[in-house]
Amino acid sequence: MNEFILTYLPNVVKFWDYIVKAIGETSYMVSVSLVLSAVLGIPLGILLVITGRNHLLPMPAFNQILSFFINIFRSIPYIVLIIILIPFSRQLIGTAIGPDAAIISLVVGSAPFVARLVETAIREVNRGVIEAAQSMGASNSQIIFKILIPEALPAIISAVTVNAVALIGFSAMAGVVGAGGLGAMAYNYGFNGFKPDIMFFTTVLLIVLVQVVQMIGDAIARKLDHR
Repeated sequence: MNEFILTYLPNVVKFWDYIVKAIGETSYMVSVSLVLSAVLGIPLGILLVITGRNHLLPMPAFNQILSFFINIFRSIPYIVLIIILIPFSRQLIGTAIGPDAAIISLVVGSAPFVARLVETAIREVNRGVIEAAQSMGASNSQIIFKILIPEALPAIISAVTVNAVALIGFSAMAGVVGAGGLGAMAYNYGFNGFKPDIMFFTTVLLIVLVQVVQMIGDAIARKLDHR
């Protein structure tokens, strides 16, 4: 154990400032992408449900088109999506590298994923509750905001948590192609720099980050679940 510490700890200490910066970049990418993907994905998921046949606002044609485009973006591997969005990132923010550029691909890649998870959560709400509200004269907006969302909230929180975990992995992948963060640290200093201790340490940090996010998300979901 002492030999392990003496062999690998010096590199971790030497690159500590870079590691701290990488943690900050990963946290920034994941947190901003998580908020934006939720802001986009949750309404899309609700739309997928309420515009379906025999629901609040049946629009079969719109529903099929929306579902089609969501499926397209869900089907594109993330590493391919990063490359596809390089021209768009340059046009929008003036660069295709760095955390800000990565956020664009992270949001585009994860919002459809959130939409499908939220769709599943909303569909699990008891139709009897919706019909009872309709019989009492509740409007569609009242049903959405006072019944569908509150009833499905624990499942929606779980969906956002799953997305957060996925975003941590995506951010590490984005780091390999110039986004920064722990993925870039592991690749540039660990793999290319022939320092397996740096790669190992950054991997452990990613695992810890995933565990913390999952525990927080599970705790919030349990707190909101009154069943």
